[in-house]
Amino acid sequence: MRATSSRAANRTTGRAGRAHGRGLQPNVLGTFDTIVMAVAGSAPAYSLAATTSVLVGAVGFAAPAALLYCAIPMLGIVLAFSRLGRIDVNAGASYSWVGRTLHPFLGFLSGWALVVAATIFMVAGSLPAGQLTLALFDAGLAENTALATAVGAGWFVMMLLVVLGGARLTVRAQLVLTGVELLILLLFILGVLMHRGSAAAFDWSWLGFGHFDGAAGFASGALIAAFYYWGWDVTSNLSEETRDSRRTAGLAALVGIGVVFLLFETFTIAVNVVLSAGEIGTGGANVLALLGDAVWPGVGGKLLIVAVMLSTVATLETTLIQVTRSLFAMGRDRTMPAALGAVHRRWNTPWVAITVVGAVALVMFVAAMALGSVGDILSSAVNAIGLQIAFYYGLAGIAAVVAYRGMLLRSVRDFVLGGAWPLIGAAFMFWIFFESLADLNGTSVAIGLGGLGAGVVPLLWYWRKGSSYYRPAPLDAARAMAAAEPYDVPRQRHPGGDGNDTLATDF
Repeated sequence: MRATSSRAANRTTGRAGRAHGRGLQPNVLGTFDTIVMAVAGSAPAYSLAATTSVLVGAVGFAAPAALLYCAIPMLGIVLAFSRLGRIDVNAGASYSWVGRTLHPFLGFLSGWALVVAATIFMVAGSLPAGQLTLALFDAGLAENTALATAVGAGWFVMMLLVVLGGARLTVRAQLVLTGVELLILLLFILGVLMHRGSAAAFDWSWLGFGHFDGAAGFASGALIAAFYYWGWDVTSNLSEETRDSRRTAGLAALVGIGVVFLLFETFTIAVNVVLSAGEIGTGGANVLALLGDAVWPGVGGKLLIVAVMLSTVATLETTLIQVTRSLFAMGRDRTMPAALGAVHRRWNTPWVAITVVGAVALVMFVAAMALGSVGDILSSAVNAIGLQIAFYYGLAGIAAVVAYRGMLLRSVRDFVLGGAWPLIGAAFMFWIFFESLADLNGTSVAIGLGGLGAGVVPLLWYWRKGSSYYRPAPLDAARAMAAAEPYDVPRQRHPGGDGNDTLATDF
């Protein structure tokens, strides 16, 4: 009993210590801002440009089906994040939730998987940004990997400075970038509907299972589709900076995933209809430019290049937020160097984490120039990132079921939305993780599994140093909601107060 009390006291002391440090700026983002961040995080135009040829190459005409059948379990993961975010507001998101429900080791590896995936994406996202920028001026220059890398690095540094400047500046930039991108994509949806002539007639079988090459083929397609959707969970990493985040973060993720699903399906079907398999294969990351030229010759390709470039830059920004907020939470918990938890006095951003990510990414830019063409780098990176995504999304799905286990039988709604659907999502994520390993090339597997394995080193180091993260306060929804019940009544004004008192969150 004494030992239990001592551990509880240590946890309380650890949290109190963190509370005295400077934190992120609260209440910066509203509901609309957070929805925009969720859509930008999934990067509709970039995902379509960077991944369509990879997806079509893997599953052919079944590309729309892969996106559809990945969206259903992915929605279960969105529900899991939403429900976990109601009982634990933390910039580390799954890093905190998995650690407090399943095991701290799994929690750390969940956060580490996001950090590795996002860091790899710094290169995978910046290269197309540079390539597309060059393509606006000269298509031949876009094939120069070294030049594309240099221009992409320039975009990356620009977004790094925006993220360093604070959440308010980040949101304003995102509203412009994502707003123009979505406007161009909607115009092209209308253009495709009016387009005459096609490479293939639409067939409802594209949404069925008939075009998959067995279970392994389906898993390969689903792994790539998971990369399409990845990024909506930036809303959870921004929860400490969002107004009413216990409700807003989950709602924004649901709306965001719905918007990008419709865009993904529409454009993937359009690519199947308008372009031949040969054009898609040779188009690579320029497949949307080919679609644009086919729909609106002359100007269409340039417009979609602009949309993809804006989308790429926008998702670089949201990915930077995810990785730096995750590292901030790890530094704050002393599971990574404590300096990563430092917050800039003026901008209220984790400036050390941002600086470290920037330095590592720039080193990776140099290494990327020796790896081959932009297409080769993208293909290996997409598959490797897919493994990381499936891993930490799967753990979050299980964490939600464990956290809400005492409440799942209260109603059919609780059982389906809080238990069955997140569990199906988690099972699906782990299935595509293991099923796809046999079909991936050595580079993708080495990056994906090697990146995860590298996390064992800091895990063991800071565990041995006694970080309080490894002695967690268990996360249980029933207890959390019971503790919150006294505050669920209409807020009372304290004598002499201004009526704006707020409750402390779990972080």
